[in-house]
Amino acid sequence: MTYLKNTYLIIIPFTALLFYSCAEKKQPAQTGPAPVPVTLATVASANTIYYDQFPGMINALEQVNLSSQVSGYITGIYFHDGQQVNKGQLLYTIDAQIYKANYDQALANLQVQEANLVKAQKDADRYNELAKHDAIAQQQVDYANAALNATQKQVAAAKANVASLRSNVQFANIYAPFNGTIGISQVKKGTAVVAGQTLLNTVSTNNPIVVDFTIDQKNIYRFVQLQQNKNNLSDSTFLISFGDQDYPYPGKINFIDRAVDPQTGTIKVRLSFSNDKEMLKPGMNTTVRVKNISSKNALVIPNIAVIEQLGEMYVYLLGDSSKVHQQKVDIEAQVGNQLIIKDGLKEGQQIVVQGIQNLHEGSVVKTP
Repeated sequence: MTYLKNTYLIIIPFTALLFYSCAEKKQPAQTGPAPVPVTLATVASANTIYYDQFPGMINALEQVNLSSQVSGYITGIYFHDGQQVNKGQLLYTIDAQIYKANYDQALANLQVQEANLVKAQKDADRYNELAKHDAIAQQQVDYANAALNATQKQVAAAKANVASLRSNVQFANIYAPFNGTIGISQVKKGTAVVAGQTLLNTVSTNNPIVVDFTIDQKNIYRFVQLQQNKNNLSDSTFLISFGDQDYPYPGKINFIDRAVDPQTGTIKVRLSFSNDKEMLKPGMNTTVRVKNISSKNALVIPNIAVIEQLGEMYVYLLGDSSKVHQQKVDIEAQVGNQLIIKDGLKEGQQIVVQGIQNLHEGSVVKTP
């Protein structure tokens, strides 16, 4: 009885071990990570139209800060702030009493010098005539000629002084330098102004108006071609916008600056726009939109396919054996939710557009 009990106890553990070993043999062997479910898209070509964008500044084609060339008190203001003024229109007057008195004194001095010149001329003529007949000492003739020469110089100096003082009298009146819009006056009647220092006002043209922006030097050839293309005068090659609102009239290239800035490698471009309704004001910031004409048969992909790493753009490109690898791409522009690819992909290749967050280099993928 005791023998049988002990035998039974030995057999039970052996049976359990045998069962466990068989269960282990039935489990399938692991061959690697499961494929990642993703959605793919095919790289396709399309004819697209898009606009390159540049930050710009609106400026007046002509603009002048008005200041006085003489010092004194403002005695008259002959316009309303914001008024349209015409070239030659009187804008300000400055107290000219002192300048007028000095001018009158200079005129009187000129008259005295001219009278002296008449006398000196007669003396010189008379003495030179006597000298022809040896009726006068040569020394007196020389003195007469020297006096005439000195008097002529005194008259010339007096005339110069008259011209200078006349300018001061004229500078006491300030006129519009060209047709344009005058701003808010910085002085009032009775304000003391200092010559060349006190800002009185600003006059600027408003139609046409210009927009200045800079481009990289590598784009100079393209913009020169656009400047030479006369068809750009009436189409929408050059537009400006303010946020989501576009200015309704297209512009044209006014000029391209003479030289590239060697420090930045950029060059200034100026566009001109019609401003009949005065919607554009100098000093406004805007976005310049330039139509890109080199976008035929461009490669386009969804923008959700692109990931950024250390400032560079990549996509996951499907390769052999359903594996993906990262492919660097150069993006030319974005049009809506599509990206135009400049380099890095070929038409017909397949890229991952959904499920990117679960991928790494060499991941095996599967599609639904």
